[in-house]
Amino acid sequence: MKNAAHVPREKSKERAKRDELITKYAYLAKLCAHRLAMRLPPSVNVDDLISAGIMGLLDALDKYDEGRGVKFRTYAEFRIRGAMLDELRAMDWVPRSVRKKVQEIEQAVNRVEKRESRPADAEEIANELGVDMDTYQNMLSKAGGIELVSLDEPLWSNDNTKDGRRTHVDLLEDNANPDRDLMDSEFKKILAQSISSLTPKEQQILSLYYQDELTLKEVGEVMGLTESRICQIHTQCMIKLRSKLKTQEARM
Repeated sequence: MKNAAHVPREKSKERAKRDELITKYAYLAKLCAHRLAMRLPPSVNVDDLISAGIMGLLDALDKYDEGRGVKFRTYAEFRIRGAMLDELRAMDWVPRSVRKKVQEIEQAVNRVEKRESRPADAEEIANELGVDMDTYQNMLSKAGGIELVSLDEPLWSNDNTKDGRRTHVDLLEDNANPDRDLMDSEFKKILAQSISSLTPKEQQILSLYYQDELTLKEVGEVMGLTESRICQIHTQCMIKLRSKLKTQEARM
């Protein structure tokens, strides 16, 4: 009977610890949702993202393995963001016309850079598309956020170890994570090469946003540009990266 009584007490302690972790880390879902929302159209409901993020947090609590040497917060952030991106994909919120425009921008970038053998700037891309700068910037504004789904796909489609949700964007961030394998390291080299092919301004924006973790508004203040302009440049360089990464992955 003593042992039987001991089991409920242990379960009660586990539940209490779980509830404590949920309370402690629930803010991550809200933080991540609002950060994603800055790059998404108003039609995307932030509360839906937060709800998905909470489900991701619960999933992290169920699957977290302390023995892997990864901090729970790091693991939880991966699962929370992954759950939100799954929710976005399920919404299929990106209009087909916007996807088509993004493909056109990708193709224009590829043509310019192949022809000039250097990074393409905004004016060259606009000229290649046959539009003026205002129209091109409007295209970028409408495309804002579409790169989230592609660059946040798991790094390796044939990788069975998805618990860490390692993605292209994770490699842009300087978060220490010992749970990396050789393929992550190889892909990081490829990503670094792709980033080095961006313009200096684009590289600086990525560094400030992903490594220094500034908001787009704060990046704009540092760069002396408006938040909307930073958002456009960010979308442009992410479209460039997406194109380069797809090319590199096809060769591997």
